[in-house]
Amino acid sequence: MKYVLVGLTTLFLVGCSGSKAFVKNGEIDKSLDQEAVKKSTLEAIGIGAADQTLTNSTQKRATSRNAAIVAAQYEMLSMVKGVELEGGIRVEKAMETDSVLQTKIDAAIKGAEIVKSEWTNDDGCLVTIRLDKKRLADQMGVKFK
Repeated sequence: MKYVLVGLTTLFLVGCSGSKAFVKNGEIDKSLDQEAVKKSTLEAIGIGAADQTLTNSTQKRATSRNAAIVAAQYEMLSMVKGVELEGGIRVEKAMETDSVLQTKIDAAIKGAEIVKSEWTNDDGCLVTIRLDKKRLADQMGVKFK
């Protein structure tokens, strides 16, 4: 009975993460359908390849995960730049004239929540990160349209 409860709790927690699995049977889906802009969050995925010259699986997974995180952060930055601020200006345009704003955005993106890390059969990694829109707006000191 104890193992059944642990299994059900794990299933519940995984099911409630709200993040779709993109790796199935050790392979990345051929089509990645993603709802990147949600009501209260932005979500990005990044894919990182393993260094095949490494012999240790743990090292391969660590390097591919780090690469995937950087790729996801880059995708997140692209999304944030396209967000429209109150007054009709895009974040990208505001960043051009305000280096403090750019620093705040970089910090917010680097602080995005890593929601899921999935590994492939060849130790590559797909990472999903999430950023709360309200938290981002508060850190930037702006209001989104």
